Amino acid sequence: MKMENKQKENKVEEKSLAIVRTTLPVSRKQSMAIIKFIKGKKISDATKLLEDVVKMKKAVPMKGEIPHRKGMMSGRYPIKASGMFIKLLKGLNANASQKEGAESAFIYGKANIAPKSMRPGRFRHKFKRAHVELRLEKK
Repeated sequence: MKMENKQKENKVEEKSLAIVRTTLPVSRKQSMAIIKFIKGKKISDATKLLEDVVKMKKAVPMKGEIPHRKGMMSGRYPIKASGMFIKLLKGLNANASQKEGAESAFIYGKANIAPKSMRPGRFRHKFKRAHVELRLEKK
């Protein structure tokens, strides 16, 4: 069973030009919405979209009981999370810059729940965290 999983991971890594994996102090819901928002786009287009989100000119579509936004059903402006994703996209671009075909590649990714860390001391509080993986692949 474990051998099959490793073989699948190797196939994914061979197909992808660059991978960025990290844990961010952002909610999983926001990170999943942002990944869905930039999925299938080029790095330059995705960074422009996220910069518009930071400037509050474009909203990220989200599900749930969220108010309607201009031009879409429901959405939010996750400014902090968008800033972190812009940094990840810059790192992904730097990782892929040495490989051929990086300009025509598209972004794919996923987000999972990470273990919640606790603030030490008297007033304990659990922080939201998410494991994020962004890949650059050829179509």
